[in-house]
Amino acid sequence: MNKKAFRVPFIDLKLQHQPLQSQLQQAMHNILEQGDFVLGEAVSKFEADFAKASGVEYGVGVGSGTDAIVLGLQACNISTGDEVIVPANTFIATLIGVLRTGARPVLVDCDSETGLIDLEAAAAAVTTRTKAIIPVHLYGQMVSPQQLLDFANTYNLLIFEDAAQAHLAQREGYYAGSVGIAAAFSFYPSKNLGALGDAGIVVTKDRNIAERIRRLRNYGAEQKYLHVESGTNSRLDTLQAAVLQQKLPYLQQWNRDRSQAAQMYDRHLKILASAGIAPLQNQSGMGHIYHLYVIKIEDYCSQRRPEIQEELTLAGIQTGIHYPIPCHLQPVFSSLGYQKGDFPQAEKLARQILSLPIYPGISHSQIQEVVAAMASSLAKIQNSPSLYSPSLATNLN
Repeated sequence: MNKKAFRVPFIDLKLQHQPLQSQLQQAMHNILEQGDFVLGEAVSKFEADFAKASGVEYGVGVGSGTDAIVLGLQACNISTGDEVIVPANTFIATLIGVLRTGARPVLVDCDSETGLIDLEAAAAAVTTRTKAIIPVHLYGQMVSPQQLLDFANTYNLLIFEDAAQAHLAQREGYYAGSVGIAAAFSFYPSKNLGALGDAGIVVTKDRNIAERIRRLRNYGAEQKYLHVESGTNSRLDTLQAAVLQQKLPYLQQWNRDRSQAAQMYDRHLKILASAGIAPLQNQSGMGHIYHLYVIKIEDYCSQRRPEIQEELTLAGIQTGIHYPIPCHLQPVFSSLGYQKGDFPQAEKLARQILSLPIYPGISHSQIQEVVAAMASSLAKIQNSPSLYSPSLATNLN
């Protein structure tokens, strides 16, 4: 089905951008007038403001979220011979970031209820070569900061946060990006704070790390034409920084809108819990910023995920799967030596999860449509009336 034909799209960026159109156009016009297209004034302004919003002192803008992981790890002196603990349930960019430093990603399983890294499994993976752990704050929910800090102190490891899906997420008094020595964010357009193309940032409490990333992103230059190490070209475009600067003041409200939409889904999905459809656990309350709203379709459910997803598509509802193949089963990582069955919780989630539409401005009626379509799919296979009605869901509040 053509994206334009979806009555309930997976994300609606047009809805988000329309009220800001004049601001965004003016910001881009200003850059055109100033002509500072690379590492311009808007970059340093946005870096400082985003770092402050995330609860740390320094931010360094780069070309993408993946580069934020690579350059951030390099600035933390992660290199060949080191091991870095990474959850198997993440996007492949987390592993690519580790591999590009020369280090080895050591995968561990995830928690079955949240999809977040299992720190007990991580403890069993620590060796004498382990130098860091990358907690992935997945789907908009942070890994427990206190548990992470206890873990890192116990094993004397660096914490480098992958916060690509967790802009201003909170848990236990910490913002995403403020727990470890540094953190990587992505501003891919569909993120809670998205650019109009690829962009990323590393935030850190450590001035020396920030200064090194500034060199690494700009050919290793300490000053123009003085190159003190082998770097790369990965600079946050001034145009993208200007766009992000205009959008940043709205981020907290957009996150609240997502959280409220998630609460609506939670209420309406209660009716389908007995049939084997339920959301992943929220252990962070309003601190979960719901970059994605992810449900599990249990193995005992009368309908499999492909059939439910097809029913939603036919109803004009766009969905996603994040992620259908765990990292250890991706062909590109076969050299790491992992096999099917090594991480059963990650494999099970990959088989069960489904991401439903969520974005600022999604309506209550659209959420009802999504849940009604899933209930209809179950009713068809069971040849019975639908379990769901909006009025019944309201009574369960």
